[in-house]
Amino acid sequence: MRKIGIIGLGHVGATVAYTLFTHGIADELVLIDKNDDKVTAEYNDLRDALAVNNYYVQIKMQDWDALKDADVIVTAFGDVSETVKATDRFAEFKSNAKKAKKVGHKIKKSGFKGVLLNISDPCDAITAILQKSSDLKKNRVFGTGTYLGTARMQRIIGEKLGQNPVNVEGFVLGENGSTQFVAWSTVRVNNKIALQLFNEDDQKKISDKPNENSFAVAKGKGYTCYAIATCAVRLIQAVFSDARLYASVSAYDPEYKTYIGYPAIIGSDGIEQLVELKLTEDEHNKLTASANKIKKHLKELKK
Repeated sequence: MRKIGIIGLGHVGATVAYTLFTHGIADELVLIDKNDDKVTAEYNDLRDALAVNNYYVQIKMQDWDALKDADVIVTAFGDVSETVKATDRFAEFKSNAKKAKKVGHKIKKSGFKGVLLNISDPCDAITAILQKSSDLKKNRVFGTGTYLGTARMQRIIGEKLGQNPVNVEGFVLGENGSTQFVAWSTVRVNNKIALQLFNEDDQKKISDKPNENSFAVAKGKGYTCYAIATCAVRLIQAVFSDARLYASVSAYDPEYKTYIGYPAIIGSDGIEQLVELKLTEDEHNKLTASANKIKKHLKELKK
């Protein structure tokens, strides 16, 4: 039985639930939200599809005790719509820190011992708060982090070169926000070094695009959901299948003493290991600055 709890049934959480339900990834879903009417609506809407869905999925709602034997919990509570500029993100989402403490304590009380995947923003800081308040091991708590930023970078470079995005390797690193950056030394396209394919001006434009696209989507529809939900689902699948997926997520890095977007191997135990990159001096400085910003704002969010 593959059992998943989803805490927060806004646009992102509901999209994650629907994807898991229709793709046969979960055998049981536990839906939890502070809004009883919203979670009841999502619960009934999914159940109404059971007779025509290709997979049978058991669904429960508002049952924290049911999380005890869940394999994975996804946290998508609060404002994850990215409707404000990244520079304002921490001020805008300060209330999420209080929610994270409450959610973490409830998860701990439930007896949950599985893997926790956080989507809620600011992703790195909220993931840290959830880890501490839930008392789960650091490797068993991680966030989507820069996984989506990396996917956006792959699409942008792929389109510019007329390539399928899956042919683009490399990472966006750092804070899931204004200080994230494309680590150009890691980027390859069909095994060609990307630095040789773009001049400095193009590199700057491409580096800015992931954040710009996030805001463009949010401005047009009021929120983002499909891309981030797809990222979350793939990470859940990696845990279930012990895929040892190589991806840039928000993982705890002992060197920086914080959760930060960095390449890791994801398997059945969550973060199996971090994969050390040979970054340039400039990239290393950017990553350090990004880590310092996360730690600074984490202190502010905890107040």
